[in-house]
Amino acid sequence: MADARADTLTVEEPLEIRVDGKALSVTMRTPGDDFDLAAGFLVSEGVVRGADHVSTIRYCAGATADGSNTFNVLDVGLAEGVPRPDPSIERNFYMTSSCGLCGKASLDAVRTSATWPVADDPLTLDADTLAALPDELRAAQRVFDRTGGLHAAGLFDADGGLLCLREDVGRHNAVDKVVGWALKNRGLPLGGTVLVVSGRASFELVQKAAMAGIPVLAAVSAPSSLAVDLAAEVGMTLVGFLRGTSMNVYAGRHRLR
Repeated sequence: MADARADTLTVEEPLEIRVDGKALSVTMRTPGDDFDLAAGFLVSEGVVRGADHVSTIRYCAGATADGSNTFNVLDVGLAEGVPRPDPSIERNFYMTSSCGLCGKASLDAVRTSATWPVADDPLTLDADTLAALPDELRAAQRVFDRTGGLHAAGLFDADGGLLCLREDVGRHNAVDKVVGWALKNRGLPLGGTVLVVSGRASFELVQKAAMAGIPVLAAVSAPSSLAVDLAAEVGMTLVGFLRGTSMNVYAGRHRLR
């Protein structure tokens, strides 16, 4: 028997990110923590490396023809002396919420040189501690409980303590929000931490974790072949299919006890 009733849906809207007034990228995202999203995106692209590299982040007023503000356009002002983004990282078209790589000028542009190498990070983890993190992540997802339509990225310490959690319709946006939170709180680099994501582990998520100095990335689903290659290349521990008491370790096995 059919039953008509209201449902709560995940919000998805575009966000245009500008740097010093010049458009850099448009991404489809879930509104909320937009400043963290923009800051984390710029860290991932190698534009900024610390809180002192950013002077201002603000929504652009008059974003529509009638002068109202949609809160879907924001501008990041870089501090004096910080180089402006290289044109090669500009997105050729908007990024969908499911694919952060779409629109990159080239694959080589994604292989940004990391500011903080992770290969020598001394972090070690108990396998039992790592196995418990997806449940901790799920328990902290407030919006997911209402919509069932959001990805999450959670940053944990070596003992499994949750440091930061962000949700978004896009996996890469959720990670950027975590990295932006760390930038705002002067927490970069994120050595000795574990990043747990609710979906699969793509190349770009490994790249974002590496750019933030995160030595361990764990996903509840599968990694891609490029993700495994990049993790091995930079010395990151990459775990996939982290479910219950089982997991697959694709790179950096030495960090798990």
